[in-house]
Amino acid sequence: MDPKIFTLMGFLAVSLVLLSIAIGVPSTVLPPPVKLVVLFFALAFDVLAFASRRYSYVMLPMLKQRNRNVILSTEEPYRLASSEDSIICRDRGGFTATVYISIPFYRSATEMSDAEKLEYSRQMSRLVGISSDPIRFTTELYLMNKDAYIQELKDEINAQENEEAALVQSKADPEKLEIVRGKLAMWRNVTQSSNSPSSMELVSYAAISASGSKEYEAVSLAQQKAREVISGIGSTLGVTPIVVTGKEILKFVEPEYLIPFSTVSEQMEKRVEEQVT
Repeated sequence: MDPKIFTLMGFLAVSLVLLSIAIGVPSTVLPPPVKLVVLFFALAFDVLAFASRRYSYVMLPMLKQRNRNVILSTEEPYRLASSEDSIICRDRGGFTATVYISIPFYRSATEMSDAEKLEYSRQMSRLVGISSDPIRFTTELYLMNKDAYIQELKDEINAQENEEAALVQSKADPEKLEIVRGKLAMWRNVTQSSNSPSSMELVSYAAISASGSKEYEAVSLAQQKAREVISGIGSTLGVTPIVVTGKEILKFVEPEYLIPFSTVSEQMEKRVEEQVT
């Protein structure tokens, strides 16, 4: 049934119930002043019923306000271990620690020959069996946050501009002034090229977990398994995996890192557009 019609019928039903109470109940049971109050509420529900036809977009969200909270998970929340190298979650009276291992890849399949692709597939097959414990291998694509990098470029440009102004005021050697201006032009070109495109970051990692009755026990077991996995990945792929630590771990567990964000370049373009308009 349409929510608008359901709301209209609901208000009318309540109004009819209140009206029947005010009319049908004897005065010995329900005093006249109370009947007037009931009649007033019946009239109010009539008004709400007919108002819901035009203002349902306001009334329906108010009626459903208590049901707007959706429970996505009943699990215990996770937290970063004190050693900042694993994620801790309470599980069935114990603790579960998860370690994330970053796997660097320096070549793309598009750059490989057919023989190299075949060998790469064999390496991936061996990679799956490096441990008897369950391991999750994941590759994710992120929109890079270039705010800190662009800010460093802007600071470098400001420093070069200050040096150029000082050289002009002191009437320094023209050759030295040209060197500074060349650096300034270079940093401006780098900033301009960094602002225009959206840079993507491809991250490959392995996640392995371990459980224990105590937090330190779970972390110790997870780190021991992680060292075995790192050794297996290194010997199989010929790369040097590392354990992800600190805030970098949030990249693999926080959804905010997966949502496109407003970078400094976008903010700069917006400010320019506002100034022009």
